[in-house]
Amino acid sequence: MKKIYHLSTCTTCQRILQDTGAAEKGFVLQDIKTEKITAAELDALKEKTGSYEALFSRRAIKYKELGLKDKTLTEADYRRLILEEYTFLKRPVVIAGKNVFVGSEKKTLEQLKRSIG
Repeated sequence: MKKIYHLSTCTTCQRILQDTGAAEKGFVLQDIKTEKITAAELDALKEKTGSYEALFSRRAIKYKELGLKDKTLTEADYRRLILEEYTFLKRPVVIAGKNVFVGSEKKTLEQLKRSIG
């Protein structure tokens, strides 16, 4: 499977899509704002990454607005929050065969580029 969960209005996601040439390499693009991630998709990603926390973005504005940084969140909380609010999904999430790359850290992007050529 070759799929990218992204946000079309996110300049970081746009840059990564352009830098990797993912669209031209046959990746299916899913804009999580217009086509929300489903519970089944999120659960499958959790199986590949090991936790919902690994998929959770603490950079989301609502993270601070809701005071979540002062709370102890469980895996069930991370799952619920991601399903309720698309901005809580760390992005982009790239599925390239058996590999999953989450986020925009430099190290992650280097691994992604090597993986998809």
